Amino acid sequence: MTDARTKRTQTLTAAAKAKSQAKTHAAEQAIRRLIKRGEAITFQAVQREGRVSHAFLYNHPDLRGRIERLRSQARPIPAQAPPADPESTLVLALTSQITRLKKQHRQEVQALREALEQAHGENLDLRRELDRRGLSGQVQAS
Repeated sequence: MTDARTKRTQTLTAAAKAKSQAKTHAAEQAIRRLIKRGEAITFQAVQREGRVSHAFLYNHPDLRGRIERLRSQARPIPAQAPPADPESTLVLALTSQITRLKKQHRQEVQALREALEQAHGENLDLRRELDRRGLSGQVQAS
């Protein structure tokens, strides 16, 4: 009986360790993506990008320290001198436009996800109400 319990404990411990490693990897990848996009490194941004919890980030000393360091290093980017040639101006304008459109796209996708989630919830509520009233079979037959 003790061997079975020990084996279950070892299995659960290994699963918890694997889950923690996966979350750590997800958070590290999120930090890299945020840096690559030039976005601010904050706990909330890493949480959102890596799909990990605030608690996980705060309770993981290495990740917490890294996020705090990167957050404190963030400085406003000084305005650049205008480029000398028109091609550089075009590249900067298009890069800025792409960045703005990507941000707008992310916001729109998030809004759509939230609307879809709400619609699913309302649909579930309506189905439950139909079941409660005993009308679900009548609606499907129509």
